[in-house]
Amino acid sequence: ENRGLLINPGTQRDAAGKIIGVVCFAKLMYKPEASDELLITSSTEFQRLVDTAVAPIFGIDVDGKVNKWNKKTAEITGFSKEEAMNQPFVANFIVQDPEKHNMVNNMLNKALRGIETNENHIELRTKSDEVRHLVVNATTRRDAENNIVGVVSVAQDVTESLKYDQAAETMKELRLLVDTANAPIFGIDVDGNVNEWNN
Repeated sequence: ENRGLLINPGTQRDAAGKIIGVVCFAKLMYKPEASDELLITSSTEFQRLVDTAVAPIFGIDVDGKVNKWNKKTAEITGFSKEEAMNQPFVANFIVQDPEKHNMVNNMLNKALRGIETNENHIELRTKSDEVRHLVVNATTRRDAENNIVGVVSVAQDVTESLKYDQAAETMKELRLLVDTANAPIFGIDVDGNVNEWNN
């Protein structure tokens, strides 16, 4: 027996941001002859998959309000699913910066028109007012009749990678500064041994 699936693909990445595959969320297309029990089971399995995924997954409806917020998204933001649901996504969860709001709104509006995008960099605001850097896709969500009903995003939290990259760049800049300084620069470790000596 053939069954139609509505598939929402998303990029899967490793901790360094390298593409390692694709994760697909599929929904059984409703067929009049299909039993309601099968549809409910499919929907329940889909929701369980989203809720327990190790990647942040969130979604909005056509009005831009949160309608999907999995456990990983709650974990990295500090906002529970109950706190996030039905809240305006951009206004409440994107860093308070008009340029960042415009970028995310454009990404979501494209997806609401059926134009899906990948590798979007967004800055999510946490409950403690910290910033989480995410690479996300914006996948159009459709109902059984193929009507656009929202957007779902599978994300990768790259915050720690960015911190490491920034620290490495800072160390590189400091090394260049030390090596090219016009004054002698030297350092010693806790045992009194020289561990730094510029040119």
